[in-house]
Amino acid sequence: MKIGQVAAQLYTVRDHLKTTAAIARSLAEVRKIGYEAVQVSGMGPIDEAELCRILKGEGLVCCATHEWRILDAPEAVLERLNKLSCKYTAFPHPGDARLDTLADVKAFAARLNRSGKVLYDGGKVLTYHNHGLEFRHIDGRVMLDVIYAETDPRYLQGEIDTFWVQYGGGDPVEWCGRLRKRLPLLHMKDYVAGPDGSHAFAEIGRGNLNWAGIVKAAEDSGCLWFIVEQDTCPADPFESLKISFEYIRGTLCT
Repeated sequence: MKIGQVAAQLYTVRDHLKTTAAIARSLAEVRKIGYEAVQVSGMGPIDEAELCRILKGEGLVCCATHEWRILDAPEAVLERLNKLSCKYTAFPHPGDARLDTLADVKAFAARLNRSGKVLYDGGKVLTYHNHGLEFRHIDGRVMLDVIYAETDPRYLQGEIDTFWVQYGGGDPVEWCGRLRKRLPLLHMKDYVAGPDGSHAFAEIGRGNLNWAGIVKAAEDSGCLWFIVEQDTCPADPFESLKISFEYIRGTLCT
C-alpha cells in the first residue's frame, strides 16, 4: 500500500460539513493532515461543480462516494459520479429493505445487480458497504455471502468494512481474501473491546485488528483505495483522522 492510496471517509467529519464554507475548511484540514483523496459522504448540500473546485484547489481526489439512491435512481448516481470525475461508489446500508428470508436477500441482491449494471454500462463501479447485520445466518447461509453469490462481479464489487466484519463475527483478513479481484475499496476502521464486553471504534492501530494481515489480503485482492473511517471519535474527529494517517504512514505503507 502506498500513502497515495489512503483516503479519508468524510463521514468521519460529517458534523463539520454542513455548509459550503465549512466543507471548504474541512477539506483543507484533511489535506493538511496528509490525505490525498477523500470519499464523499455525510456532507450538506453543495453543487458538484463547487465541490470539484474545492477538491482541485486542495489537491484532493474524490476516490469514491456513498449513495443512498442507488437502488431507485442509478441513472442519477451515474450522472453525479460523472460530475465528480469519480469511478467508484458504494451502497451504504440496506436501510428499510426487508431481509427476513433467503428470498428477501436474493431479491435485494437482484436490485443491487440491476443498479450495478447501469453504473457498469456507464463506466463506473458499484460496491457494497457491509455492516454487522449482513453476518446473520439465514437458512444456514451468511447474508453477505448470498449478496455476493447472487450478483455479477462486474455489477457489484466490495467495500469491506473491517470493524463491522469483526463486529458481525467474521474475520476481516478472510473476507478481504474472499473478494479476490472484487475489492477495489476497503474501509479501514479499528475495533476495540472494553472490559465490560462493549465495543467501540478506534483510530487505526489503537484497536485489536490485524492490520498487517488485512492490508496484505486486501492488496492481494486488488484493493485500490484504503479509506479511513471512524464512525464516532473520542474528541476532535480531525485529530482521529490524523492519528490513523500517521500510524498507516509509519507502519503499513511501503
